[in-house]
Amino acid sequence: MTTSPTNLDSLPIPPGNFGLPWLGETLDFLNDGDFSKKRQQQFGPIFKTRLFGKNVIFVSGALANRFLFTKEQETFQATWPLSTRILLGPNALATQMGEIHRSRRKILYQAFLPRALNGYLPKMDGIIQGYLEQWGKADEVIWYPQLRRMTFDVAATLFMGEGASQNPHLFPWFETYIQGLFSLPIPLPNTLFGKSQRARALLLAELERIIKTRQQQPPKEEDALGMLLAARDDNNQPLSLPELKDQILLLLFAGHETLTSALSSFCLLLGQHSDIREKVRQEQNKLQLGQELTAETLKKMPYLDQVLQEVLRLIPPVGGGFRELIQGCQFQGFHFPKGWLVSYQISQTHADPDLYPNPEKFDPERFAPDGSTILNPPFAHVPFGGGLRECLGKEFARLEMKLFATRLIQQFNWTLLPRQNLELVVTPSPRPKDNLRVKLHSLK
Repeated sequence: MTTSPTNLDSLPIPPGNFGLPWLGETLDFLNDGDFSKKRQQQFGPIFKTRLFGKNVIFVSGALANRFLFTKEQETFQATWPLSTRILLGPNALATQMGEIHRSRRKILYQAFLPRALNGYLPKMDGIIQGYLEQWGKADEVIWYPQLRRMTFDVAATLFMGEGASQNPHLFPWFETYIQGLFSLPIPLPNTLFGKSQRARALLLAELERIIKTRQQQPPKEEDALGMLLAARDDNNQPLSLPELKDQILLLLFAGHETLTSALSSFCLLLGQHSDIREKVRQEQNKLQLGQELTAETLKKMPYLDQVLQEVLRLIPPVGGGFRELIQGCQFQGFHFPKGWLVSYQISQTHADPDLYPNPEKFDPERFAPDGSTILNPPFAHVPFGGGLRECLGKEFARLEMKLFATRLIQQFNWTLLPRQNLELVVTPSPRPKDNLRVKLHSLK
C-alpha cells in the first residue's frame, strides 16, 4: 500500500548494510548463491543493501510478489542492472516502458501463440532427437554444455530462421555476450562487460545480414523473425531494423539461458530420483507414444507437468528480479523510499516452509490436484515472474521442457557419475559446478 509522505517519514527503512561506497555488496551478490538467505537470517525477511551503485530493498514471499507485480507503473517500474540494460539494448522489450512496452509486447506475443508453438514443434523435436542420438553414442556426456548448445540451436532456428545455427561463429559470440550481461559495467577490452559489448556488435551485424536477406524474400511466418517482419504496430508501421535486431537478440537470450538451466535441473533431479523418473515413464507407456509427438499428446501427461513444476520450484532458473520505486510507499511497516530498487526473491519464496512444507525435498506430489499447492496463495509459484512483466515465452519454455523430458525418458535412463561437484553455481542462472557428467543407458 502507499502512504502519504508525512506518514512515510515516521516509518523505519529496513535494516541491513550498504557495504562499500558505490560498489556496496555487488561482488557478494554476484558470487554468493546464498546472498539473500544469509542476510535474511541476519536482518529478517526484508532488508536493505547497495548493488551496482543503487540502494536496494530485498523482499520475498507471495504477499511481496503480489505487492510488486500488481502495482507496475503505479508504484514500481521494471529495471535491470546497468550492464544488462546496455547489453540488451534500448529497443529490447525488457528495457522498454509504459505504452511502448505494451505495444511491443502485443507484437512479440504473436510468436508464442498456440498456433505458432504448434508450428515450432516438429523442428524443435528434430533438433532434440538429433542431440539424443549423438549423446547415445557417447560413453560419457558432460551434459550442461551440451544442453546449452541444444537450446541455442532450437532458439536460433525458431527465432532467426532455418540454418541460422549453422554459422560456426554465432554460438561462441553468444556465449561471450551472455557472460557480461550481469557484470560490472566497465567497458575495458579484457573485462566481461567489454568482451560482451564486442560480441553483441558481432551478433547484431549477423542479425542485420539475416534480416536484410529475409526482407528480399517472399514473406514466411514460420519462425519468430518472419512474424516480426510481418507485424505492424498500433500505427500500422513495421518494426525498424534496430528494433528487430534488439528484439531477436532478447528472444535468443530468453529462449536459451534460463531454459538450459531448467533442463539441466530436470536432468539432475531425475538422475537423483529414479523412482520419479520411472513414474513419468509409466505415464508415457499408457499413452503408447509413437515417433510423432503432437501438442495434444503432450497435454495428456499431467504427472510430467507436476514434475516440471516442482523442478521450477526447487531450482528456479531466475532467482529474482528488480523493480524501481517511482513513488515512495510502505510495506509491512517499512518505508520504501522513492528512487530505490526493490528486489523480489523467487528462490526464497519457493523455499518458504509456510508455502511449501519441507521445501528442500523434491516432491512433485505438491502439485497434484489434491496436493498442498492448491492451498497456496497467488504469486507463491513464480518461476516466470508475474504481472505485466511475466515472461512472454513461458509457454515456449514449457513446450521445450516437456518435449525434451518426454523424448529423453522415452529413450534413456541415466546415471550421475561419481566424484563430481553437483553444488549449484547460480549466476547468471543455476547450473551444477562440474557441468553434470552422466552415463546414458539406452532403452532401445
